[in-house]
Amino acid sequence: MRLRTLAICSLALTLPFTAPAHRAWILPGATVLSGEAPWVTFDAAVSNDIFHTDYHPLRAEGLSATGPGGEPVALQNVATGRFRTTFDLELSRPGTYKVFAASHGLSASWKDNGERRFWPPRGEPFSAEGFARNVPKQADQLAVTQFSRRNETFVTAGAPSDTALTPTGVGLELVPITHPNDLFAGESAQFRLLIDGEPAAGAEITVLPAGMRYRDNQNAITTTSGPEGRFDIRWPEAGRYFLEAEYEDDHAAAPASRRRGGYAATFEVLPGL
Repeated sequence: MRLRTLAICSLALTLPFTAPAHRAWILPGATVLSGEAPWVTFDAAVSNDIFHTDYHPLRAEGLSATGPGGEPVALQNVATGRFRTTFDLELSRPGTYKVFAASHGLSASWKDNGERRFWPPRGEPFSAEGFARNVPKQADQLAVTQFSRRNETFVTAGAPSDTALTPTGVGLELVPITHPNDLFAGESAQFRLLIDGEPAAGAEITVLPAGMRYRDNQNAITTTSGPEGRFDIRWPEAGRYFLEAEYEDDHAAAPASRRRGGYAATFEVLPGL
């Protein structure tokens, strides 16, 4: 027992340092399936290390799925534990499904008698009623921001399709030019980012391969979206990848003065042909 304890302590001391940022992700067991009405299981969590459940589950009530025809699809066998939410999805129709969590709204900060105030409080969702009730219309250093957050992954039964990939026109969204379930090691994939339906130029994008807990650096791939919101990612090897994008401008609708969008997605890259 003592040797085992010492071994665990030594492992902890030699684990690579990673940034303390917590990232939310949705991870499917597989992304490309065949057969009649296959099933896929998912993990959804917030963690320090990508795809390692070490911090908090992603809330089940915020998760949804869209089927190949654009219809809502029920998540099944949903369970939430200390570190992750798990659920299953039956792919009863051939085509591509999108599993996602999305939110948007307004946030505000101001000073009240010299103290900084924020709304909504950490962990509390936006509501128009809450904003009207809690945020003063005039206050010292009042700053209102229009925000959006979206987290997605994609799975396909049989031949891939595109209907589930149609953007909603709200917040920061990814429009795949290369299908997200047609990714191979050694090849490049093309994507486009939109903010409220318009090209999101200048968005900062970071891609992290899985397994960061077991290496000395994050091996991050970074890039910036071009004038039409387009960017390319070349996949160095097969595996699972986490993509995140951040965008900000001053084209918010009143009463906001800033617009911020956050997007994240999980992809599976298969071995090259």
